[in-house]
Order: sequence, then structure tokens, then C-alpha cells
Amino acid sequence: MTSRRPALRRRDHHERLALHHITQVDLRADFLRSVEAGLSATPKALPPKFFYDAPGSALFERITALPEYYPTRTEDTILAAHGAEMMAAAWPVAALVELGSGSSTKTRRLLDLLTARAPGATYVPIDISPSIVTKHGRKLLEAYPRLKIEGLVCDYHDAMGALHAWVPTPRLFLFLGSSLGNYAPPEATALLRDVRGAMGAGDRLLLGLDRKKAPEVLHAAYNDVAGVTAAFNLNVLARINRELGGGFDLEAFAHHAFYDEAQGRIEMHLRSLAAQQVPVAALGRTFAFAEGETIHTENSYKYDDALLADLARAAELRPQRAWLDERGWFGLHLLGPA
Repeated sequence: MTSRRPALRRRDHHERLALHHITQVDLRADFLRSVEAGLSATPKALPPKFFYDAPGSALFERITALPEYYPTRTEDTILAAHGAEMMAAAWPVAALVELGSGSSTKTRRLLDLLTARAPGATYVPIDISPSIVTKHGRKLLEAYPRLKIEGLVCDYHDAMGALHAWVPTPRLFLFLGSSLGNYAPPEATALLRDVRGAMGAGDRLLLGLDRKKAPEVLHAAYNDVAGVTAAFNLNVLARINRELGGGFDLEAFAHHAFYDEAQGRIEMHLRSLAAQQVPVAALGRTFAFAEGETIHTENSYKYDDALLADLARAAELRPQRAWLDERGWFGLHLLGPA
């Protein structure tokens, strides 16, 4: 369990909206280090968190509306049908703490229910982008006249060490959208152990998980015919060009996504279409690519009941309730401290 208590810098944006920044984190330096390490590795890889600059976040919002991409609308359908049961099962709740808040669209279903019973409750969105938290936070202030928003601008691990005294209890932690699937099993366990370390006896976690299903359904979800997922994947190279003086020719790389049934995960890669040399000015280095060589940009692990039980046990969490869609494609799971 986490014992870190990082220093915070608070900035008020409204009488009901404040952002807490982790003072020692330099996001550009983190990006720079990750690019150098990832492009120097064999095989090459980049962390998926760097997808989500402003253009990447906009592309992801488009992905969620694609006909092939079922997770977002399926999870929203479950929340619409069973949100009241979820809130009742977790009650009492004084604060929602959301890992990876983004636009908070689906979260509004739970905020509606929470503020109906506790109008002055607190919402703690956690995101690495301060602009995302402030932009969507201001919209929430308009929708919920007494809601208090205390945003955390940092990664999830640091956030769990920073929550304790200033967030009211009991809390309902939210990790929606199957974002946990981006973590390899040991990393997913470590993150959930950090969440467990921040939880009190009365706190709960509502966890969204994409479930195992027919490979053709999974393949289509990450290879849409409109090419939006391809553009989203390629945007990480465009971001290196914009922010680090990279020389990537986006037309010299192709999106490549497939389901590895043995690993139980979708893999996303960017494949070099030719032998090439790519400079990155901020690093003062050039990186060589062989024809067909890939950069591994994302995993998306899919779960079943047995895998969830193993994960919860390893993180010292206890499954309490679960809500699935009619096809059993997606699940929302309520867990408490073991």
C-alpha cells in the first residue's frame, strides 16, 4: 500500500473549484524521459498516457462514439440502468474520487444521484491535464450549484498518497472506462493496492472492466473503418513532433492492432513502413527504425470473473456487487477493503 505523501500546490479557480498540483512533477521532463527510454528499448514502446494531449483527447472522444467501439456506450447503459443501485450499495458517500476523469460525461449519472442526496458533496477528478480538469470542472459547477470540486493534477499513484486529510469521507472511488486494462497484471495490482492504501473502512471502489468476448468483436473495436483509432495512435508521434521537435513522418507509420488471445489483451502498435532514421531535437538524438519494426503503444487487457477475483485478492479488495450488460460484454464492479 502507498505511503507517499507528495507535496501539493493549491490553486483556486472558483470558490468551489480548486486544483492541487504535485509540486515536484515536471510533465515535459517525464515525456522527454519516456520517449528517450521507449525509443531506445528493444522492442520500442511508449506509455499510453501520452496519447491524451488536447488533440489526442479530442480523438478519443470521437472513438467513444464509433459504432465499432462498444465499451463507452455499454458502460453508460449499465450506469443508466443500475446507477441508483450502485449508489445505494456504496452509501453513505461524501465524495466521489475519479481516476482519469476526462470529460466526466458518464460520471454525471452518479453525480446526479449523489447531489440529489448530498448537494454539497465533493468531487475529486484526477487527471494529468490541468486544462481538462478546469474546462470540464467549470461545466460541472454550472450543473451542480453546491458541488465542491477539488481536482488533482498528477498521476494516479501520486494522487493516492495525496488524498487523505482534505477529502471528506466516506468516499466512492471511480475507475471507469476499463482504463485498468491498459496496465499489465502486476501494474494493475500495484495501482489497486495504492487505491486500497488510500481507502478507509467505509470507502468503496467502482471499477469498470471490459470482459473477454469474441476476438472479431474486439478486433473491430480497435480497427474502425473510419480510421479514427489509427489517427489517435499516430497522434503520439505528432505530439513528439510538436513538443519535442521530432521528425516523424506520420505517413511512414501505420496503425496495427490485434487481439492476443493467449495474453487476453488487445495490443496497439505503430509499424514503420520503411527503414528510416527519425531525429528528436529535444534529445539531440536520431532513432533508427527497420522496415516492419513497431512501437508498442498500448495494451488493453480483457477480464473474466476468475481474473477479477485474483486481482482483487492480490490488491486486498473484496468484490461486493457486479452489474453487467445483457450480453456480458462489460462489467461494473463494486469492491471494498478486504
